[in-house]
Amino acid sequence: MALRHYTLDFKLSTAVDSATTVPHLLSIFHEQEMTETVHETNGHGYLGTFVGKNGRLAILRVHSRGLVTIDLQCYEEDNIAQLDNLLNALETKLKLILNGNITRIKRLPALVRGAEVDRYWPSTDDRLLEYDMDQLVYEEDSPYQNIKILHSQQYGNVLILDDDINLAESDLTYTKAIMGNGRESYTGKEVLILGGGDGGILFEMVKQKPKMITMLDIDQKVIDACKKYMRRTCGNILDSLEGDCYQILVEDCVPVLRKYVQEGKTFDYVINDLTAIPISTEPEEDSTWEFLRLILDLSIKVLHPSGKYFTQGNAQTMTEALRLYEEQLKKLSCPVGFSKEVVCVPSYLEQWVFYSVWKK
Repeated sequence: MALRHYTLDFKLSTAVDSATTVPHLLSIFHEQEMTETVHETNGHGYLGTFVGKNGRLAILRVHSRGLVTIDLQCYEEDNIAQLDNLLNALETKLKLILNGNITRIKRLPALVRGAEVDRYWPSTDDRLLEYDMDQLVYEEDSPYQNIKILHSQQYGNVLILDDDINLAESDLTYTKAIMGNGRESYTGKEVLILGGGDGGILFEMVKQKPKMITMLDIDQKVIDACKKYMRRTCGNILDSLEGDCYQILVEDCVPVLRKYVQEGKTFDYVINDLTAIPISTEPEEDSTWEFLRLILDLSIKVLHPSGKYFTQGNAQTMTEALRLYEEQLKKLSCPVGFSKEVVCVPSYLEQWVFYSVWKK
């Protein structure tokens, strides 16, 4: 079962009296066999609910501050043409009643609530984003996270970890950006990938014939899911955990990094694809910031003196989180320089920041 929620708003230059507005609308509701109930608003205008057949519910508010709003809810299997006619009739009548007083009319597509396939996801700055997801391809809980792969008509299959959109098959720009956007040559180089269970970075990297790529990802179930359902991203690279120039270690990267530090092992490139910069602005108290600092410090320690460290940042709008991350770069065990680049990642529907870091 799913619910469709329509909205129709009239922004007015001056407030109107509900007594001169509501009576003209009642006949439209009555024609739809909807029964009115008036609610007390303690002086804040008119609030009426109208209940009809098939579970339809309309909410009419004539606000005391120059706004008239209509909300209409119905079940997904309801007659959409009838509902459009109802909204059209209300809009037409209000245009006549409020003529000369309207500054804006806004009618939005229906918000679908409770559908089998979720299509709404928040942006990093809490704006509502609607996707064209039409199928749940895969879902499973691993010991570490909830894994979903949804299908989008525009973006292909989309990997979602703990309800956070990670990567879609359309997002080659993400992979290229976290690899330096074509400015680096990986031929004959030693590369360490942290995370990357979708296989996108590894698949693109082997094309450049590096000496060896080591990929560390803790979650075998992510690898298995992407191997089956994200083939446009990973090709056949995840079919085997090792190849001529790569090895995939299904392990927690922290103890492996510490082992590499102890052994004095270094890499020409370290690519951190584990997590975005946390949105929290309390880096001294947030455990995700703590994890990020640990990974960053260990990664710089295993980086060759002339090497580079690449990572995603966060949305360009998250200016405070990005500033705090840059402050963390100044607190590492050795001085580093950095640059950043803003890239449009299709399925994110946001401009995304990527960092390049090097030892001074």
